[in-house]
Amino acid sequence: MAVTEEILLEYEEIIQLKYGVRTSGSFISLLRELPNVHYANTYFKWNLIAADPEDNKYVDCAIASRAAFIVTEDRHFSVLASIQFPSVSVLSLDGFMNLLEEGNR
Repeated sequence: MAVTEEILLEYEEIIQLKYGVRTSGSFISLLRELPNVHYANTYFKWNLIAADPEDNKYVDCAIASRAAFIVTEDRHFSVLASIQFPSVSVLSLDGFMNLLEEGNR
């Protein structure tokens, strides 16, 4: 899992609204400690998703971290299929689950 500080701040804000400051802080602290959470530094903003500019932070993170794909159900990410460069693959949650199941065979 790749994240940026901007992504962690958004996670913290959303979790805080639903579960409170304490839970939010604990969850973000946990993410910061997990060995499979990798931090990406984004030095360029690609602005590939015009329909929802807030989604671009995830695309920029994926590109900077050389992620194999982004897992999302957000329809705004479908525009990435028509962009040749930089190439960013998008998987639905079902597609990701299928990939995990195939890997366990």
